[in-house]
Amino acid sequence: MTFAGSPDRVESRLVPEAGFELDTFAISGFPRKPTVELLRAFWRAGKAPFACRAILNRRRPDVVLGGGGYVAGPMVLAARLSGIPAALTEADAHLGLANRLAAPFASKLFLAYEIPGRSGKKVAVVGRAIPRAHLGASRAEARARFGLGSAERVVAVFGALAGASTLNEMAVTAWGDVGPTVLHVSGERDFAALDVRARRAGYVLMPQTEHFGDVLAAADVAVSRAGGTVWELAAAGTPAILVPYPYATADHQTLNARHFERGGGAIVVPDAEIGTVPALVAELLGDEERLAAMRAAMLSMARVDAADTIAEGLIALAGR
Repeated sequence: MTFAGSPDRVESRLVPEAGFELDTFAISGFPRKPTVELLRAFWRAGKAPFACRAILNRRRPDVVLGGGGYVAGPMVLAARLSGIPAALTEADAHLGLANRLAAPFASKLFLAYEIPGRSGKKVAVVGRAIPRAHLGASRAEARARFGLGSAERVVAVFGALAGASTLNEMAVTAWGDVGPTVLHVSGERDFAALDVRARRAGYVLMPQTEHFGDVLAAADVAVSRAGGTVWELAAAGTPAILVPYPYATADHQTLNARHFERGGGAIVVPDAEIGTVPALVAELLGDEERLAAMRAAMLSMARVDAADTIAEGLIALAGR
């Protein structure tokens, strides 16, 4: 298995670190406003399928999987032109522009959520693939890793890879001096500024962690954005207060969050109302019966087999 992507995005670091080979080609997203950069983006997009076809000719894969986003589109198109079966994954409850454009060239579309207008034999709703390292963590071992006691009430706070400034500020303001035990994964960007404000015992602040599954297992409730992490929360059975990123394309994080709220495992709080979160956390931590019901609901919605289902689908496509 090899990967392909942009030389100036996160995959250029993460893929080699994981021990896989990465082929790169020039591609970028389309700015929302008509600028010179938009013209450059169109130029790169026009050239990208040719670069992707050269990669395919060299690698000679049996099947291609597009992970969504503008990087995947040219590769899926090149696969179609080369007679190689291809599939797409969509991680959110809204089909992104790149996937909408690439879908006609794909033989299979793996969705995390049901999306209106997307059904039939070509479509499979499978959830979102979860890193194996984030699955199956033990609550007792997770708490021991972070130096937490078994009887403590624990709140986990985290946002995107870079962090979520709104969540970071809310957490350190509400609980930096006093409050429940907090596991706060801030992201690198805001860590230094937060670190001087959250020094009390019981406030564990870290920029990143290789043990994210333990963070989820240790928590009684999580406060989070509503990107792909919602599926990891579900797999861990972690009750959640979801604060969708308000500027996500087509407000897809709210769509993601509402799925888990309807199922009973999460509560959705708009970003503009984040000031209500500390009181809501206190309310949940004081209601073990409600937390237990939310845990059960999250587990009932989990799709821990998503990666296996996608892999089996790809093997079936390759076998054709």
